[in-house]
Amino acid sequence: MASTARRDGTPEYVPKAKPARHQHVKGTSPAHHSGEGIRLQKVLAAAGVASRRMSEKLIDEGRVEVNGDIVTRQGVRVDPDYDVIRVDGSRVVVDESMQYFALNKPRGVQSTMHDDMGRPCVGDIVGEKVDAGQRLFHVGRLDAATQGLLLLTNDGELANRLIHPKYGIKKTYLATVLGEVDKKDLRRLTQGIELDDGTARADDADIIDVWQGRSLVKVVLHEGRKHIVRRMLKAAGFPVQELVRTKIHTVQLGEQTPGTLRALNRSELTSLFNAVDM
Repeated sequence: MASTARRDGTPEYVPKAKPARHQHVKGTSPAHHSGEGIRLQKVLAAAGVASRRMSEKLIDEGRVEVNGDIVTRQGVRVDPDYDVIRVDGSRVVVDESMQYFALNKPRGVQSTMHDDMGRPCVGDIVGEKVDAGQRLFHVGRLDAATQGLLLLTNDGELANRLIHPKYGIKKTYLATVLGEVDKKDLRRLTQGIELDDGTARADDADIIDVWQGRSLVKVVLHEGRKHIVRRMLKAAGFPVQELVRTKIHTVQLGEQTPGTLRALNRSELTSLFNAVDM
């Protein structure tokens, strides 16, 4: 993809945010003390942020940080696997071993990489990558009867933060339910539904369609209790017939068909990292 142009005619940089292997915020890596490592502008260029000349300009403008410190001196050496590098606040690290995927999990497939009972599972779909030595694991779960977006990665730090309640990552579902939902029912979902393990509240809920005694409802929520969407709608008097997760934070299922896998793009990764303070 071609870089966009800034007003001065120079190409704008394109962020490529990836997590470092260590979560350092301050201090310097051994590369700084030994004189070893790779020149910062070369690391930025290799990451696809900008050309080496433009990377030097970003450094001159004070837009680059290493381990929380703004760097304005040319020639600083860094260790890409150790140092936390950011441009305009977005992390930039070269680590091609990190993988991030969006899977449209089909109905009837278990959210596991292996199933002891021999049932179809996510591991069957991504088997080639697993066989190649790539240890992917899923971020959160979907029950077997639910279709939709499941994130897969080998980045344990990101995965743990995405499911941690502290960050309140929102997930969007489309539910086909029995019964004709009205605005009063939506208010019940957002104000709180009493379940056997406590009150559950949707962050947002909308009616997409109502037809022949059924409704299509969009539910957005950030908590991850087991079967939470199904239980909320059943408690509200609307048993779920079909359920699809369509969105996690800003990552959307879009036109992706069931059983297909795609790599997350740079903007999706940056958004996820920013959402969990990485």
